[in-house]
Amino acid sequence: MRIAALQMSATAGDPAANLARIIAAAERAASHGAELLVAPELALPGYGAGPAMTALAEAADGPAAKRLAGLAEATGMAIIAGFAERDGDAVFNSALFVAPGGERHVYRKSHLYGAYERELFAAAPPAAVTLDFGGLKLGMLICYDVEFPENMRRLALAGAQAVLVPTALPAGDYAAFIARQMVPVRAFENQVFVAYVNHCGADPLFAYAGLSGVASPDGRLLAAAEADKALLLFADLDPAAYAASAAANSYLTDLRASS
Repeated sequence: MRIAALQMSATAGDPAANLARIIAAAERAASHGAELLVAPELALPGYGAGPAMTALAEAADGPAAKRLAGLAEATGMAIIAGFAERDGDAVFNSALFVAPGGERHVYRKSHLYGAYERELFAAAPPAAVTLDFGGLKLGMLICYDVEFPENMRRLALAGAQAVLVPTALPAGDYAAFIARQMVPVRAFENQVFVAYVNHCGADPLFAYAGLSGVASPDGRLLAAAEADKALLLFADLDPAAYAASAAANSYLTDLRASS
């Protein structure tokens, strides 16, 4: 399956502008044969929307979700995008998966990062959200979630072959280590693909590290972005191409055998 990862410079607090960026990226990705587009964490409202986030939050079947579902139908490809999800009085930092034919899945972030997120969002219980698409079993996490090995292992044990991670990794001393070393290790130790898809640029509250990438089960990067440029990355995910890696690094098989 070919995926497209959108490293995006979002406008904080302007869902219409950000949706337009996703639409343009989806159209381009579809023209390059992609079956799935992944956009960053809170791509629709913009991660740095701040106190406006509560007002921008929508239900998982709200107007933004319907627009994304329509885009999936129009382009013939699936889309994952981060949004602020309202469920009653609670607001979650969520990722929405939509596919042609109307299939939808929502993942809610379980590990909130810093005071900013904890003031805006409710934390969801850790969960293994998986779905079948394009001949693969996919899992979803959001940003900080992937830095906890338990979350990745939970998905791998549930059968995920690729984990898609919308992200808002800030620029900082550890950003390159997380994006270029930790994420590939997560892929290697679980023998899965990991698509880590970040913002770039800055908004009034945050500067972002960029450094989006798609890691393969053998720990290599199939595609990688620099820090400061909005762009589309493309990667082809074929688990059969990594059979030798899975045989040589049989962590999951050995873990099951010892438990």
